[in-house]
Amino acid sequence: MSKAALSLELPWVEKYRPHLLKDIVGNEDTIERLKHIAKDGNMPHMIISGLPGIGKTTSIHCLAHELLGDSYSQAVLELNASDDRGIDVVRNQIKHFAQKKCHLPTGKHKIIILDEADSMTAGAQQALRRTMEIYSNTTRFAFACNQSNKIIEPLQSRCAILRYTKLSDEQVLKRLLEITKAEDVKYTNDGLEALIFTAEGDMRQAINNLQSTVAGHSLVNGDNVFKIVDSPHPLIVKKMILAPTLDDSLLILRKELWDKGYSAVDIVTTSFRVTKTLYELKEPQRLDMIKEIGITHMRILEGVGTYLQLAAMMAKLSTHKLSTN
Repeated sequence: MSKAALSLELPWVEKYRPHLLKDIVGNEDTIERLKHIAKDGNMPHMIISGLPGIGKTTSIHCLAHELLGDSYSQAVLELNASDDRGIDVVRNQIKHFAQKKCHLPTGKHKIIILDEADSMTAGAQQALRRTMEIYSNTTRFAFACNQSNKIIEPLQSRCAILRYTKLSDEQVLKRLLEITKAEDVKYTNDGLEALIFTAEGDMRQAINNLQSTVAGHSLVNGDNVFKIVDSPHPLIVKKMILAPTLDDSLLILRKELWDKGYSAVDIVTTSFRVTKTLYELKEPQRLDMIKEIGITHMRILEGVGTYLQLAAMMAKLSTHKLSTN
């Protein structure tokens, strides 16, 4: 497929977005609860919290489709609360929609979806309290957020709280295989492993990285994926950590990572993830090394993202690697 043809298509993350609850990957227990709500027809106010890219907003849309059917387009209002997050939005858009008359099947409600709800100002959240109570006979609210503790207590007490967990590698792999088959994508096993490694349980990230790699290269393999996502290759990081001497480790750090422009945060993050599964070393050694990487990560996040910090980290890792624990 030509690059021009690819650019005219929908993003794959939209093209393959589920429209029914049964098509959603992962979080089976929570999805079962939503299926019961769809069957019963009486949706409570709800908060869905969890990491980005694991299906929170998609789940709410699927539930709305199953509850409202053909009335979906007129009876659902979606706002991204990270943009529309002030008190004026609550007083105007949300209140006007809640007051709007809609011809819905008996027992059905209009649904207001507030994405990134943990970004709403405290004032806007306080203003929602009364609106939710006044219009609860006709309108139900669904909040999607990364951290439910940033939603004020009075709103939490009015809602059913559903928590989503990170998707497993197997679940991400299953969906990637479905998409590669549908799009006739050429791939290698290490390419799929790279997509899963870089996504860290984020389905949206995995699918976007897959499409970006296909657009830039004809083959989805490990090297091409890491080039596209601009992330240090874990095999290089592994070689750096397991190098026989500190001088060898520092040479790899300088020549193959730092001089190629990878940031200190990316290098230390990949080092952490590689060390977790570095079964060539004994567990006590791995734990000590992870601790040192964590300390370096903290310093870098505080603003000291220099080569010196990474070199010091490698010196400490080298000491633990040579220990006889």
